[in-house]
Amino acid sequence: MQDIIHLLPDSVANQIAAGEVVQRPASVVKELMENAVDAGATKVQVVVSDGGRTLIQVIDNGKGMSETDARLAFERHATSKIKNAEDLFALSTMGFRGEALASIVAVAQVELVTRRAGDELGTQIVMSGSQLELQEPVAAPAGSNFKVKNLFFNIPARRKFLKSVQTELNNIVTEFERVALVYNDVEFSLSHNGSEMISLPPSSFRQRIVNLFGKRINSQLIEVGVNSTLIDVRGFVGAPESARKKGALQFFFVNGRYMRHPYFAKAVLEAYGDVIPQGEQVPFFLSLEVDPSRIDVNIHPTKTEIKFEDEASLWKIICAAVRESLGRFNATPSLDFDDDEIPDIPVMDISGPVSAPVSAPKISYKSDYNPFKNRAPEYRGGDSSWEMLYEGAVSNKPALDLSPFEDLPDEVVMPSSVSEPVAEAFVQEEFVPMSQYKGQYILIPVKSGMMFVHQRRAHIRVLYEKFRRQLQDSNAPVQGLLFPERVELSVGESAVLESISHELLSLGFDISSLGGGTYALQGVPVGLEGLSPVKLLVDILHSAMEQTAEAKEKMYDRLANVMAKDVAIISGQLLSADEMKSLIDELFRTPLPSRTPDGRTIIHIVSDNEIERFFAK
Repeated sequence: MQDIIHLLPDSVANQIAAGEVVQRPASVVKELMENAVDAGATKVQVVVSDGGRTLIQVIDNGKGMSETDARLAFERHATSKIKNAEDLFALSTMGFRGEALASIVAVAQVELVTRRAGDELGTQIVMSGSQLELQEPVAAPAGSNFKVKNLFFNIPARRKFLKSVQTELNNIVTEFERVALVYNDVEFSLSHNGSEMISLPPSSFRQRIVNLFGKRINSQLIEVGVNSTLIDVRGFVGAPESARKKGALQFFFVNGRYMRHPYFAKAVLEAYGDVIPQGEQVPFFLSLEVDPSRIDVNIHPTKTEIKFEDEASLWKIICAAVRESLGRFNATPSLDFDDDEIPDIPVMDISGPVSAPVSAPKISYKSDYNPFKNRAPEYRGGDSSWEMLYEGAVSNKPALDLSPFEDLPDEVVMPSSVSEPVAEAFVQEEFVPMSQYKGQYILIPVKSGMMFVHQRRAHIRVLYEKFRRQLQDSNAPVQGLLFPERVELSVGESAVLESISHELLSLGFDISSLGGGTYALQGVPVGLEGLSPVKLLVDILHSAMEQTAEAKEKMYDRLANVMAKDVAIISGQLLSADEMKSLIDELFRTPLPSRTPDGRTIIHIVSDNEIERFFAK
């Protein structure tokens, strides 16, 4: 019987390994930038085209490579970072696996030009799909210049699953920020399609944060600094007023390496206590210095997951460090001892002679007073008809019959032939008595019981349909601002703004660029009275940054939903009878009145049987 186990060719093995290391163009940018930093570069330039699909170029002025090292660098498990297993627990470099370049060259066309400072000539190497095509000496500046062209050219299935140019560019910017943030003493730049997006000179950590994420974040940063035997914590956290529900900038660095760590992120959040609303997040930029022998970074090929010894102790130190900083900068609640409004209370002067004796107070009362004497009884018992007390309170007209919709499935859309007559019934004068409960629910009697309508969610559904139509028709009215609002955006936010400028105009935003990530908001959608148009715009941009689908319809849905949530009435808002009728009428004219755009319940009916069970005993 013939043997069936065999060794895979190197080209196939490299492509399999590349699936873990090179997931998208941003992965290539990350690996090449980390190599440049490990090479001691003080200047790193990143150039991409078409979101990294056609070109990714990283140029550094590091130590460079010899002719032999340049060729060997593309082999699997070839590295200068470690020599034995013990070195894994004493790492001082970003890379150590020796898999990145081999994985990149397996799925792309790569050109390398490199020279060491002491060599007269450098080396040029051209490879395609792990195959060497050219190696020759060339004149070159000191350092390394990597060009990665046509990523996944030999794996069409992988290339097909790449997202839109804007989405891939956003991911590249994210990886660029993670490296550039922690190495603030290195000069970085990023260009896309021949236009420079980011230019970062060497600076302090705080200034690097401001240069990347905009000037508005500078006033919200609170410095953190604690030294201990287990860990040193340095960096900044956001003031409580910077908290937001999503899109918070959160960065952990360990020994110069970016990491994800939800457990430590919870320690930061715990330090704020009840200062921030539940469900919101705060930005933080924290750099942790730990003994390399007490951590393990060899967990995942992306090297963003790290295991720590004594995680519980480190959690307490991080929480205490953030809490101390918040207290030091008076960012936590404190008792208000302001005495500006305290009334002047006279104090008895007992230092001098007493002019008159002080008598004890006397109490007088009317002993024969009876509050019930000569008062007519308020309750009429006996033969009086109690029904007269409720005369006119109950309508003789039949209650609204919504029994066909009591158990409406989530996915069923109410047919217009049924929903329109129902909506018309609501606007009839004095047809169905409506009431409001705790400013959150509208109560409506129906034939089979009592219907509860969540008024905020109902308004979200109504507004969503309105904004969705505006995006499709591109005819939203614009309300000009008397004084234009100035908006400072980060590089990522600016890139998203440019990509969805047409959609924003369809919603009613009139925005013009002032250069340098600064924009003038000159017009806003009608009906935003009492809202911050700048906050609404930033919420929309962050929502668009999270959107990965290429379909424009998906983007329209997301933008309309974010807009509706920000503009909808708040919980607890009191409504008049006319306002309740109008809202319910508009709700039942929508295609799906029972659910919000993100699937939350709007309508719930409590049947007569359920109500009667409460009073069965």
